[in-house]
Amino acid sequence: MSRKKIIAGNWKMNMTPSQAVELVNTLKPLVETEDADVVFCVPAIDIIPVIEAAKGSNIQVGAENMYYEDKGAYTGEISPAMLTDVGVKYVVLGHSERREYFAETNETVNKKMLKAFEYGITPIMCCGESLEQREQGVTMDFIRQQVKVGFLNVTVEQAKTAVIAYEPIWAIGTGKTATTEQAQEVCKAIRECIAEIYDEATAEAIRIQYGGSVNAVTAPELFAQPDIDGGLVGGAALKPDFGKIVNWK
Repeated sequence: MSRKKIIAGNWKMNMTPSQAVELVNTLKPLVETEDADVVFCVPAIDIIPVIEAAKGSNIQVGAENMYYEDKGAYTGEISPAMLTDVGVKYVVLGHSERREYFAETNETVNKKMLKAFEYGITPIMCCGESLEQREQGVTMDFIRQQVKVGFLNVTVEQAKTAVIAYEPIWAIGTGKTATTEQAQEVCKAIRECIAEIYDEATAEAIRIQYGGSVNAVTAPELFAQPDIDGGLVGGAALKPDFGKIVNWK
């Protein structure tokens, strides 16, 4: 089966609401395509203005995080109901920066995964190894654990709609990119892991992105790989170049 590519920009902690609207207006004509789903994952305060600015375009809007409870005394957190109410379709979960700086674990990511599905939000679940782990030869052990725990109690039907983003931590914002072979090798192994948990059909349906210094030059070769279904793009998503990544062909 052919999986539709999904190219998502992860803005991280960048862009004030007014800057966000300006960026969307700049990018709108540049990211038009029918060959891929295009998602802007933006800071919470930018979500509403970005949704407004993106109206009538092919841009779908995602959040960069959410909490795993419906509501309550969780000061500073954002609930899935808040996201769906304004039209958010995707949420990035378990990004390495959240794991590193905000003590996210495989277990909390799993709770968030289950809650996202409950609300009909598509999770983009991130996984990836550090340089030290790659050098120790434990890359796949580490990533398999992230995937297996992340997908605990996720049903087959839910899993088929999920997105997994493989981001080697050593290639995020460093300018280093995993070689195309390294990226394909890990994405293939992630697909095999999903087949083990579920079945071949689920593994074939799930979309796996590569992230880590993706740019207009590296995108075409990466996206041509059989197991890479698009990208989770950081810095390059804040520039007009994002249009070239989206229209990589």
